[in-house]
Amino acid sequence: MNYYGNPITRLIEQLAGLPGIGGKSAQRLAFHIIHMPEEKVAALAGAILEAKQQVHYCSVCCNLTDEDPCPVCANPNRDHGTIMVVEDPRDMAAYERTREFHGVYHVLHGAISPMTGVGPNDIRIAELVKRMDENVKEVILATNPNVEGEATAMYISRLLKPMGVKVTRIANGVPVGGDLEYVDEVTLSRALEGRREL
Repeated sequence: MNYYGNPITRLIEQLAGLPGIGGKSAQRLAFHIIHMPEEKVAALAGAILEAKQQVHYCSVCCNLTDEDPCPVCANPNRDHGTIMVVEDPRDMAAYERTREFHGVYHVLHGAISPMTGVGPNDIRIAELVKRMDENVKEVILATNPNVEGEATAMYISRLLKPMGVKVTRIANGVPVGGDLEYVDEVTLSRALEGRREL
């Protein structure tokens, strides 16, 4: 039943279509937007439209950007011989916040998942293979440590190793601040495998 009138109902429906936004959250957001000053609503709508119209894939790394190549790929101070492969632009942002990685990235925009019908041709693996030349010394596979991420890492590793590129995988194990008794067996096994000398 339409309690609020068509414009508010349509706004709630559109907001509820966003990932992670349920009906109650959509309703709360809709009423917040309705009570905002009109210039702030216009600015919000303008920002959404501007992002949709101006953001595209970087022609080098497939990250989302409004300039081509993106600032990371265009930076001559980055190590262009080391490429970190991530599933999502948010993963790249997470690594950038550490300020520890000084190479460049490749964003896959997903992971291989036969259960959901996502195959190697549905993500940006072909673009990664095209980047392989004599300047690339190492490819770091930083896909998520789940079934899909592991399958994707193995697939990419099998593609790139015959090209003579060093392929590495990020370590995983016990999180900082975690209690060992609550950590699952797979994570503990990987932490043991990935141990290093102090």
